[in-house]
Amino acid sequence: MPKHGKKYTEAVKNLDGNKTYSPKEAAELLKELDYAKFDATVEAAFNLNLDVKQADQQLRGAIVLPNGTGKTQRVAVFAEGDQAKQAEAAGADFVGSDDLVEKIQGGWFDFDIIVATPPMMAKVGQLGRVLGPKGLMPNPKTGTVTMDVTKAVNDIKAGQVAYRVDANGLIHAPIGKISFDAAKLEENFNALKDVIVKARPASLKGTYIKSINMTSTFGPGLTITPASK
Repeated sequence: MPKHGKKYTEAVKNLDGNKTYSPKEAAELLKELDYAKFDATVEAAFNLNLDVKQADQQLRGAIVLPNGTGKTQRVAVFAEGDQAKQAEAAGADFVGSDDLVEKIQGGWFDFDIIVATPPMMAKVGQLGRVLGPKGLMPNPKTGTVTMDVTKAVNDIKAGQVAYRVDANGLIHAPIGKISFDAAKLEENFNALKDVIVKARPASLKGTYIKSINMTSTFGPGLTITPASK
């Protein structure tokens, strides 16, 4: 069992571990219990009854949260010609082609997300060994492989969150910052949950969502109810 510090122990001493909360109640309580000396990230975790060995159960996608994430994403775009100009006009932080490949191969990672046009994926593919383990490879399912680089950059800058089920059937995704109003955190949570509910594989039988938790950096995990849907 992990050992928690005094501040954590003090913050959660009166919590009932068996209690469940509405998204709004959880957000309000996390704000009350927050003791981080920075603007902590609030995250939602969905425990799904999925067999990720099945192709149709490997859930992956992206959503623009209604209230953003509270974090400014640095976007690198692999594009040439008109798409490069469009990416620059949309506010991409870095735009290039072979020059970006060379920089990344040299150890440069001053960006948070990559967008690429389909013709550029052959070049981006050269970086698979370094981008893959960091979860930075662009993918059509998350809208990061597209000819519409303007929309991709605008969505990311507006607070797009990519989600992906892991080997254990879990999806973890940020839903904002602890400085957000509880109502905004609730709205972001509900938007993410709705997308995940709609993504339920047609082949799945029985319970889909086994449990949902909301937590913040250094904060406790609070169980959201109702869990199943």
